[in-house]
Amino acid sequence: MWQGLPEAVKKITKPFSDHSGSKSLYSFVWDYSFLTMKRFKQLVCPVSDKRVDENTVRVTALLVILGMGGFLLTGNVIFPALLAVDFFIRAFTRLKYSPLSWTGKQFVRSLDLDPVWIDKAPKVFAARIGFLLTALASMAVMFQFTYAAYALGATLVVFAFLECVLNFCAGCWVYTYVVYPLVRKN
Repeated sequence: MWQGLPEAVKKITKPFSDHSGSKSLYSFVWDYSFLTMKRFKQLVCPVSDKRVDENTVRVTALLVILGMGGFLLTGNVIFPALLAVDFFIRAFTRLKYSPLSWTGKQFVRSLDLDPVWIDKAPKVFAARIGFLLTALASMAVMFQFTYAAYALGATLVVFAFLECVLNFCAGCWVYTYVVYPLVRKN
Protein backbone atom coordinates (compact mmCIF):
# COMPACT_ATOMS: atom_id res chain seq x y z
CA MET A 1 0.00 0.00 0.00
CA TRP A 2 2.87 2.38 0.73
CA GLN A 3 4.51 1.75 -2.64
CA GLY A 4 4.74 4.95 -4.63
CA LEU A 5 4.84 7.24 -1.60
CA PRO A 6 8.16 8.97 -1.05
CA GLU A 7 10.31 7.83 1.88
CA ALA A 8 9.80 11.12 3.71
CA VAL A 9 6.05 10.60 3.75
CA LYS A 10 6.50 7.06 5.06
CA LYS A 11 8.60 8.40 7.94
CA ILE A 12 6.02 11.08 8.77
CA THR A 13 3.01 8.76 8.77
CA LYS A 14 4.63 5.68 10.36
CA PRO A 15 4.30 7.01 13.94
CA PHE A 16 0.55 7.33 13.39
CA SER A 17 0.01 3.59 12.94
CA ASP A 18 -0.80 1.79 16.15
CA HIS A 19 1.03 -1.36 17.29
CA SER A 20 -1.70 -3.76 16.18
CA GLY A 21 -0.96 -3.02 12.56
CA SER A 22 -4.21 -1.18 11.97
CA LYS A 23 -4.07 2.40 10.78
CA SER A 24 -4.96 5.48 12.74
CA LEU A 25 -7.50 8.05 11.63
CA TYR A 26 -4.64 10.34 10.54
CA SER A 27 -3.19 7.64 8.29
CA PHE A 28 -6.61 6.89 6.84
CA VAL A 29 -7.20 10.59 6.04
CA TRP A 30 -3.71 10.84 4.52
CA ASP A 31 -4.33 7.83 2.28
CA TYR A 32 -7.74 9.14 1.23
CA SER A 33 -6.36 12.57 0.37
CA PHE A 34 -3.51 10.95 -1.59
CA LEU A 35 -6.00 8.89 -3.62
CA THR A 36 -8.18 11.97 -4.15
CA MET A 37 -5.19 13.91 -5.45
CA LYS A 38 -4.42 11.10 -7.89
CA ARG A 39 -7.98 11.43 -9.18
CA PHE A 40 -7.69 15.23 -9.25
CA LYS A 41 -4.84 14.92 -11.75
CA GLN A 42 -7.33 13.35 -14.18
CA LEU A 43 -9.55 16.43 -14.29
CA VAL A 44 -10.15 18.14 -17.61
CA CYS A 45 -9.95 21.92 -17.36
CA PRO A 46 -10.15 24.59 -20.01
CA VAL A 47 -6.68 25.67 -21.14
CA SER A 48 -5.32 28.95 -22.50
CA ASP A 49 -1.96 30.56 -23.11
CA LYS A 50 -2.71 33.35 -20.60
CA ARG A 51 -1.55 33.18 -17.00
CA VAL A 52 -2.67 34.73 -13.70
CA ASP A 53 -1.02 34.91 -10.30
CA GLU A 54 -2.41 32.24 -7.99
CA ASN A 55 -1.84 34.46 -4.94
CA THR A 56 -4.04 37.16 -6.45
CA VAL A 57 -6.70 34.58 -7.29
CA ARG A 58 -6.77 33.32 -3.72
CA VAL A 59 -6.97 36.82 -2.20
CA THR A 60 -9.74 37.67 -4.67
CA ALA A 61 -11.59 34.57 -3.48
CA LEU A 62 -11.24 35.85 0.09
CA LEU A 63 -12.79 39.15 -1.01
CA VAL A 64 -15.67 37.23 -2.62
CA ILE A 65 -16.21 35.39 0.69
CA LEU A 66 -16.32 38.72 2.53
CA GLY A 67 -18.70 40.27 -0.03
CA MET A 68 -21.11 37.37 -0.09
CA GLY A 69 -20.76 37.06 3.67
CA GLY A 70 -22.03 40.63 3.86
CA PHE A 71 -25.09 39.53 1.90
CA LEU A 72 -25.67 36.44 4.07
CA LEU A 73 -25.50 38.60 7.21
CA THR A 74 -27.61 41.54 6.01
CA GLY A 75 -29.74 40.25 3.13
CA ASN A 76 -28.87 43.43 1.19
CA VAL A 77 -29.07 42.87 -2.58
CA ILE A 78 -26.21 45.31 -3.22
CA PHE A 79 -23.61 42.67 -2.25
CA PRO A 80 -24.51 40.00 -4.83
CA ALA A 81 -25.26 42.71 -7.42
CA LEU A 82 -21.78 44.24 -7.07
CA LEU A 83 -20.21 40.79 -7.10
CA ALA A 84 -22.15 39.99 -10.29
CA VAL A 85 -20.64 43.07 -11.95
CA ASP A 86 -17.17 42.05 -10.78
CA PHE A 87 -17.61 38.47 -12.03
CA PHE A 88 -18.97 39.79 -15.34
CA ILE A 89 -15.83 41.88 -15.84
CA ARG A 90 -13.58 38.89 -15.12
CA ALA A 91 -15.61 36.40 -17.17
CA PHE A 92 -16.72 38.31 -20.26
CA THR A 93 -14.41 41.29 -20.85
CA ARG A 94 -10.80 41.68 -21.85
CA LEU A 95 -10.03 44.03 -18.98
CA LYS A 96 -6.92 42.98 -17.09
CA TYR A 97 -8.49 43.46 -13.65
CA SER A 98 -11.92 43.67 -12.06
CA PRO A 99 -12.27 45.80 -8.92
CA LEU A 100 -11.84 42.77 -6.65
CA SER A 101 -8.92 41.28 -8.58
CA TRP A 102 -7.21 44.70 -8.66
CA THR A 103 -7.64 44.96 -4.88
CA GLY A 104 -6.30 41.43 -4.49
CA LYS A 105 -3.31 42.28 -6.70
CA GLN A 106 -2.52 45.36 -4.58
CA PHE A 107 -2.73 43.29 -1.40
CA VAL A 108 -0.40 40.62 -2.80
CA ARG A 109 1.98 43.33 -3.99
CA SER A 110 2.02 44.88 -0.49
CA LEU A 111 3.04 41.50 0.96
CA ASP A 112 5.84 41.27 -1.64
CA LEU A 113 4.93 37.70 -2.58
CA ASP A 114 6.53 36.06 -5.58
CA PRO A 115 3.96 35.34 -8.28
CA VAL A 116 2.87 31.75 -8.83
CA TRP A 117 1.66 31.62 -12.43
CA ILE A 118 -1.29 29.38 -13.27
CA ASP A 119 -3.51 28.95 -16.31
CA LYS A 120 -6.17 31.65 -16.63
CA ALA A 121 -8.86 29.63 -18.47
CA PRO A 122 -10.12 27.65 -15.43
CA LYS A 123 -10.41 30.91 -13.48
CA VAL A 124 -12.43 32.50 -16.31
CA PHE A 125 -14.76 29.49 -16.27
CA ALA A 126 -15.06 29.80 -12.47
CA ALA A 127 -15.83 33.52 -12.88
CA ARG A 128 -18.68 32.59 -15.24
CA ILE A 129 -20.07 30.25 -12.58
CA GLY A 130 -19.67 33.05 -10.03
CA PHE A 131 -21.50 35.45 -12.33
CA LEU A 132 -24.34 32.97 -12.75
CA LEU A 133 -24.63 32.39 -8.98
CA THR A 134 -24.50 36.09 -8.07
CA ALA A 135 -26.88 37.18 -10.84
CA LEU A 136 -29.38 34.51 -9.82
CA ALA A 137 -28.98 35.45 -6.14
CA SER A 138 -29.62 39.11 -6.99
CA MET A 139 -32.74 38.26 -8.96
CA ALA A 140 -33.92 35.88 -6.23
CA VAL A 141 -33.70 38.68 -3.67
CA MET A 142 -35.56 41.11 -5.94
CA PHE A 143 -38.35 38.57 -6.48
CA GLN A 144 -38.38 37.73 -2.75
CA PHE A 145 -37.09 34.17 -3.08
CA THR A 146 -34.97 34.71 0.00
CA TYR A 147 -34.08 31.09 0.74
CA ALA A 148 -32.99 30.49 -2.85
CA ALA A 149 -30.82 33.61 -2.70
CA TYR A 150 -29.20 32.44 0.52
CA ALA A 151 -28.60 28.97 -0.92
CA LEU A 152 -26.94 30.45 -4.02
CA GLY A 153 -24.86 32.77 -1.84
CA ALA A 154 -23.79 29.95 0.45
CA THR A 155 -22.80 27.86 -2.58
CA LEU A 156 -20.58 30.67 -3.81
CA VAL A 157 -19.04 31.06 -0.36
CA VAL A 158 -18.20 27.34 -0.30
CA PHE A 159 -16.62 27.51 -3.78
CA ALA A 160 -14.64 30.63 -2.87
CA PHE A 161 -13.54 29.09 0.44
CA LEU A 162 -12.25 26.00 -1.36
CA GLU A 163 -10.25 28.22 -3.72
CA CYS A 164 -8.97 30.59 -1.06
CA VAL A 165 -8.08 28.21 1.74
CA LEU A 166 -7.54 24.83 0.10
CA ASN A 167 -6.43 25.98 -3.38
CA PHE A 168 -9.12 23.70 -4.80
CA CYS A 169 -10.83 24.84 -7.99
CA ALA A 170 -14.46 23.69 -7.85
CA GLY A 171 -14.86 25.05 -11.37
CA CYS A 172 -12.54 22.33 -12.67
CA TRP A 173 -14.77 19.67 -11.12
CA VAL A 174 -17.89 21.26 -12.58
CA TYR A 175 -16.23 21.50 -15.98
CA THR A 176 -14.98 17.89 -15.86
CA TYR A 177 -18.14 16.20 -14.62
CA VAL A 178 -20.88 18.45 -16.03
CA VAL A 179 -19.78 20.60 -18.97
CA TYR A 180 -17.24 18.32 -20.66
CA PRO A 181 -19.54 15.24 -20.80
CA LEU A 182 -22.35 17.38 -22.25
CA VAL A 183 -20.08 18.93 -24.86
CA ARG A 184 -18.50 15.60 -25.71
CA LYS A 185 -21.93 14.03 -26.35
CA ASN A 186 -22.71 16.70 -28.92
